[in-house]
Amino acid sequence: MVESRDATVYFEHIRIGQVVRVAAVCALTGTEVVVMGPANTAPSALEKLALRKLKLRIERDGSEPLR
Repeated sequence: MVESRDATVYFEHIRIGQVVRVAAVCALTGTEVVVMGPANTAPSALEKLALRKLKLRIERDGSEPLR
């Protein structure tokens, strides 16, 4: 969970064989994105990638941008 600009972002990690699926959900907007990566990747690296994708999605959709 990461807090940013009055928004909380929740992360969900699910291992599927040799791959990890990371979902990031913005509690403020309800926007969700998913990234996948090798299971041996550091969880923080996948969360960072998911957060970046979430920020871009929110900005693209015209919602209040996260910082």
